[in-house]
Amino acid sequence: MSVYHGYTDLPEVSRGCVAALGNFDGVHRGHRAVIAAACAFAETLDAPCAGAVFSPHPRQVFAPDAPPFLLMTDHQRARALKAAGAEAVFQIPFSKAMAAMTPDEFVRDVLCEGLGLKGVVTGADFCFGKDRAGDAAALKALGARYGVAVTIAEAVNLDDASGKISSTNVRNALRDGDVKAAAALLDRPFAIEGVVSQGDQRGRLLGFPTANIGLGEYLRPKFGVYAVRAHLPSGDTVAGVANLGSRPTVDGTEARLEAHLFDFEADLYGQTLEVDLIDFIRPEQKFDGLDALTAQIAADSATARDMLRV
Repeated sequence: MSVYHGYTDLPEVSRGCVAALGNFDGVHRGHRAVIAAACAFAETLDAPCAGAVFSPHPRQVFAPDAPPFLLMTDHQRARALKAAGAEAVFQIPFSKAMAAMTPDEFVRDVLCEGLGLKGVVTGADFCFGKDRAGDAAALKALGARYGVAVTIAEAVNLDDASGKISSTNVRNALRDGDVKAAAALLDRPFAIEGVVSQGDQRGRLLGFPTANIGLGEYLRPKFGVYAVRAHLPSGDTVAGVANLGSRPTVDGTEARLEAHLFDFEADLYGQTLEVDLIDFIRPEQKFDGLDALTAQIAADSATARDMLRV
C-alpha cells in the first residue's frame, strides 16, 4: 500500500482514486463502513479505493495544549485503513491555513487539483472549510462543480441500540477503563504502539521485567492494571499484564505503559511493540513498599492469566 504525504506534487500514479475522507481516529466500525462504501463506489467508477486523512488531527492544531486524546498513531491508522480495504492513504497536512480555506477552495485545491480524486465518500456529519461552513450537502454540490463524484455514507449504530459508534464514545469508554466497550466500538482491542525504552529496571529486580512504552499523544485510558496481549516484531503474540500510569509507589511522574510478558525473556529494547488492552484488572494504587507491590504484581499476573486463559 502506498502512503502519500501532502496534496501537492504527488506522482501521477496516485491520481484518479475514490477516497474515504475524514479524520478516522481509531478506524472504528463506523469509519470502516465509510471505507467499505468508498471501496464499493470505487468499483463502480473503475478506480482504486483510498483513505484521505488529516495529520495532525485538527484538534491538535486548534488546541495544542489540550491533554493527549488520539486513539492511534498515523502508522496504526494507515495499517487499519489498509485492512479495511484502502489501497492507498493520503495524509493531508492540516494547518490553520487549511482551516481558513473556504469550502470551495478546499474541494477545488485539495480534493480536485491536489489529490486528483475521482470520487469522495464521507460520513453525514463531516464538516470542512472555514468556520466548518461546509457540510455533506455542500460537498456534493462542490464535487459536482469540480468533477468529483460524492457519496455520503450512513451512520452505523451498535447492534444493541446502545448508541452511535464514534471516536468520542471510544474515548469515554477508555477513560472509564471499559476496554471491552471500546473494543466493541472498534471491533478490535484498543492498542498502544511504541518503541520499548529502558526504564529503571525495577521490575526486573522484583522478578517481573517489563517492556516500557511512552504514551506520547495517545489518550490516557483509566490508569490501572490491564490484561494485555503484545504483538512482537517477529509476528508472535505474547500474553501479559501491564500497568498503565505514573507508578506512584516508586514516585513516578511520567505516564507510561509497563508490560510484563508471560514466559518471555528476549531483549526488546529499541524494538516497536503494539500492546492490546484486553481487560481491566484494577485501578492504579500506591503501595506501602516494594514487598507489597511485588505481591500485588504476582496476584495481578495470576488474574491476567485467568482472563487471557493462558
